[in-house]
Amino acid sequence: MLGRFHEISLPTSDIRASVEFYERLGFTQAQTGDTWPHPYGVVTDGRIVLGLHQTTTRPAALSFVRADVAELSVTLEQRGVPLAYRRTGNEVFNEIGLTDPAGQLLVVLEARTYSPAVQAAERTSACGYFMQYSVPGEDFAALKNFWEPFGFVAADEATLPYPHLPLISDHLDLAFHRRQFLGRPALVFLEENMAEHIARVRALGIGSSRELPVGLAAAANALLEAPEGTLLLLLTGAG
Repeated sequence: MLGRFHEISLPTSDIRASVEFYERLGFTQAQTGDTWPHPYGVVTDGRIVLGLHQTTTRPAALSFVRADVAELSVTLEQRGVPLAYRRTGNEVFNEIGLTDPAGQLLVVLEARTYSPAVQAAERTSACGYFMQYSVPGEDFAALKNFWEPFGFVAADEATLPYPHLPLISDHLDLAFHRRQFLGRPALVFLEENMAEHIARVRALGIGSSRELPVGLAAAANALLEAPEGTLLLLLTGAG
């Protein structure tokens, strides 16, 4: 219903610093269009796409693309799903926003804002294999009920490699973790040989910049923070 996953949209005050950070880790840039009036860049490791928006007016969001955004807005409201905002009409770039029970913003756009060709080949950054985007949330039952009608399948709560509720889809895997574990969303990367990846990251001059959550304080795990504040959680484990 939401359409195809487009990007994790991230606000940044310094787009150059953010792009350079991800490029050092092995992400590559995608070709962007002129949809947005603010500076906008896209980086990807072949599995996850990050849209970097140098603006204070667009909060962090999970962005999707589909046709008939205006029609979708009516359908959602008929199903009792309130919209955070709606910008639809013949003279505007159509988009709507809604929030899940954890407060995570979802945005649905009428068209892509970068070239999809960048996703054709899967690569691995210095961070390793992108596993999922993990968001703090407390009411797992409500989150299941919200996300499953949108095509996400909730698996059993997992304890490894960290306590979380996985939600799986064709193009983006999500997870929800308790706020006491980590108070902010994080990009989660998983490798059996993560110690080697962490060594690569440190060789690039990027060290762990935040204290690891309780239970993960091991040499083979790391928590990075990008210039715009995005957390990257590097964990040891089998995929």
